[in-house]
Amino acid sequence: MNDKPSLKDRLVAAGFGAGWTIVPRLPERLTAWAFRAIADRLWKRRGKSVLRLEANLARVKGTSPDDPVIRALSREGMRSYFRYFHEVFRLPSMSAGEILSRMHVIGDEAVYETLAGGRGVILALPHMGNWDQAGAWFAAKGYPFTTVAERLKPESLFHRYTAFREGLGMEVLPLTGGDGHTFGTLSQRLRAGRPVALPAERDLTAKGVEVQFFGSATRMPAGPGMLAVHTGAALIPVTLYFQGRDWGLHFHEEIVVPAEGTKKEKVAAAVQSLATVFEKGIAEHPEDWHMLQRLWLEDLEPRG
Repeated sequence: MNDKPSLKDRLVAAGFGAGWTIVPRLPERLTAWAFRAIADRLWKRRGKSVLRLEANLARVKGTSPDDPVIRALSREGMRSYFRYFHEVFRLPSMSAGEILSRMHVIGDEAVYETLAGGRGVILALPHMGNWDQAGAWFAAKGYPFTTVAERLKPESLFHRYTAFREGLGMEVLPLTGGDGHTFGTLSQRLRAGRPVALPAERDLTAKGVEVQFFGSATRMPAGPGMLAVHTGAALIPVTLYFQGRDWGLHFHEEIVVPAEGTKKEKVAAAVQSLATVFEKGIAEHPEDWHMLQRLWLEDLEPRG
């Protein structure tokens, strides 16, 4: 088996390295314009990622991908997506004061109260807005947390991204390829009364929980629900969005795990409840949902 990175992977890794090195040294208005221009150019080319984004947004809006509303929305979606990368490159050089002052938050008091009472919190979030910015804000508030990251290719990019997030105050565990104890480590953190943050609307394992999402079936990761059932930690959905130049962050009410039923049934109910909350948050800010991949079961290629 050849694990040597492809030329494309090496170029992507080099691009990220250059981004973290160069972007913070240039005027923000200039780099923001450049990233927006790249987004617009890719949007006009209508490649596979843009077409997939439009198909996904059409499900959110309950219309056809050919609807002019979707075409306009996908342009904003690409701009939002590239704004995320622009901010990621600038984030290490951003002061804690700026991060704290520009984040507009709803519902955080319940999270602080839960943690103060010694109970762990599972923050489950979709791929919206700038989740790294939100993580930096939470850590700057005095709440370092543990998260899980998809193993990117090449390995050098995964390590670079991990170091970036650790520098913001996160403990980062690999989704795959680690010591095999990721779930146990997350459980330990939660039982110790600490917070854990997990991406929760895209199943990367093909072993997730089937849920109804915007009227059609998809699978979402079982992890957040399993951890809530296994540890008794509070399961709190979070949605994120851009708010002008600033950022918005909404902590929703805790998902109540059913008292009755098997563990599997309890997990399934919790994950479906997460999906329902995500629907609301995404519908309110569809342009900030960065889903450029296939998500719904009927869109997925058959798995062997």
